[in-house]
Amino acid sequence: MKKFNKTSLLFFGLSLAVSVLSCTSSEQKTAEKTKKNGTDSLLDYVDNRLKIYEKVKLTTNLNALSVSERKVLPLLIEAAKIMDELFWKQAYPQRDSLLNAIKDEKTKQFVMINYGPWDRLNGDKPFVAGIGAKTLNGTFYPAGMTKEQLEKSDVKDKFGLYSVIRTEQDQLISVPYHVIYATELQRASSLLKQAALLTDDASFKKYLNLRADALVTDNYKASDLAWLDMKTNGLDIIIGPIENYEDKLFNARAAFESYVLVKDKEWSKRLAKYVAMLPELQRGLPVDAKYKKEVPGTDSELNAYDVVYYAGDCNAGSKTIAVNLPNDEEIQQQKGTRRSQLKNAMQAKFDKILVPIAKELIDAEQQKYIKFDAFFANVMFHEVAHGLGIKNTITGKGTVRSALKEQYSWLEEGKADILGLYMVTGLLQKGELTGDIKEYYTTFMAGLLRSVRFGASSAHGKANMQCFNYFKEQGAFQRTAKGTYKVDFDKFATAMNGLGNLIITLQGNGDRLAVENAQKAKGIIAPELQADLDRLSKKGIPVDIVFDQGVDVLGMK
Repeated sequence: MKKFNKTSLLFFGLSLAVSVLSCTSSEQKTAEKTKKNGTDSLLDYVDNRLKIYEKVKLTTNLNALSVSERKVLPLLIEAAKIMDELFWKQAYPQRDSLLNAIKDEKTKQFVMINYGPWDRLNGDKPFVAGIGAKTLNGTFYPAGMTKEQLEKSDVKDKFGLYSVIRTEQDQLISVPYHVIYATELQRASSLLKQAALLTDDASFKKYLNLRADALVTDNYKASDLAWLDMKTNGLDIIIGPIENYEDKLFNARAAFESYVLVKDKEWSKRLAKYVAMLPELQRGLPVDAKYKKEVPGTDSELNAYDVVYYAGDCNAGSKTIAVNLPNDEEIQQQKGTRRSQLKNAMQAKFDKILVPIAKELIDAEQQKYIKFDAFFANVMFHEVAHGLGIKNTITGKGTVRSALKEQYSWLEEGKADILGLYMVTGLLQKGELTGDIKEYYTTFMAGLLRSVRFGASSAHGKANMQCFNYFKEQGAFQRTAKGTYKVDFDKFATAMNGLGNLIITLQGNGDRLAVENAQKAKGIIAPELQADLDRLSKKGIPVDIVFDQGVDVLGMK
């Protein structure tokens, strides 16, 4: 990797400034033209799209926190805010100039929700005058660089998680995050060090110190392992460059995000037993033996939390309500993962979105099966199911992630959806879960109708569209004459096994073109379904939630 010197950084900064000024000038000219023509279509669009979000306050029971935890929590939130700033630099670094050029307050609000001028829940449609389509390259790669150019280059870190690709003297180079974002990462690191000094929990202290070091070195493995070792902590923070969704070109580079969490210790105790069952469930997967030889790690935890702060990537687009980390396949196989259920955010989505959707689109006779416990279990086992299946291809193409590149995330989310349902089915049969299978299947169906509304730009949206279309072809549900959906419970189970087999096979083969073709064939919303989804919008049923959050919302000021 070539050294990225101060001159290069200055050149990059000047280039960005020119880009910002050019963009702003273009926006202003287009805005003036739009005003002269009396066109208010974009303003109308924004006005309508703002209504798809329901605001939710993120709170928790502060009385359950110790004295030291009350001191630590504000520091964690401050560190999370820095991840938000860093994600803006990754998603749309011209934020301030864009906001200054916009006069309409609602458009400004919508820009803030979307971390830029593209509607994340509508295929990244631009909604600001003068803004073109969102590029695949984003800020991770030079404008105009093709996949082939990078693949054929001699850049050592060409698909690195924690670097960007830039051009210097007509050559592609790799620049580490800890270099290009040094100032912000040092501030975040210092806040985590301060929190470590204040916490009474030894394992949390160790993690905070190691994570602080990781932020300024891009070496995250030690902190990931320390995070998995934590057992007694009441607070938690997930922080750093983590998920790959924002990199649309290769799905390789990680985006900054943070969750600040307060553990629900009672719920966590109830969930602890399920991870130990992964090896047995792996052996029973509905796929050929060669695709399920790997043994899932079981030294991990399944916990429930109140989330009190979202920042960066996880706060953009559809809001995450459960987390399965670390993403490092080596750590997953060696030690497992931690599955974090964000219970208060999950309850908000169930109450504000899923229940109203079910009342409109689920057959009247089956609406009685829509239950929060089933929703919680379906989401929870989605995260657990990331640990099932296959991590390394059977065709010598390396890991599934490296083989599938930009096609990896959506298929992996689809795998977790369907194997999560497989787990629910198996655990009910074993008596390890209580309830009626009809509740889990019907609530899953309502969940599909909720998640396909996230659109084609979302990995989760593509995964749910694939599942919907596959289940429809298999007769797992019918659309009634009244325009509602009725589950066929027997065929639902058959379709579940069939789709699970298909996805694991695609992953194990590591055939990127086959996965891309599957996405093009199944990851689409047909006109009939779109008309039904439009009914939800006309009824004013929100698509997703946005948060009122921070120390003032928590009452800590």
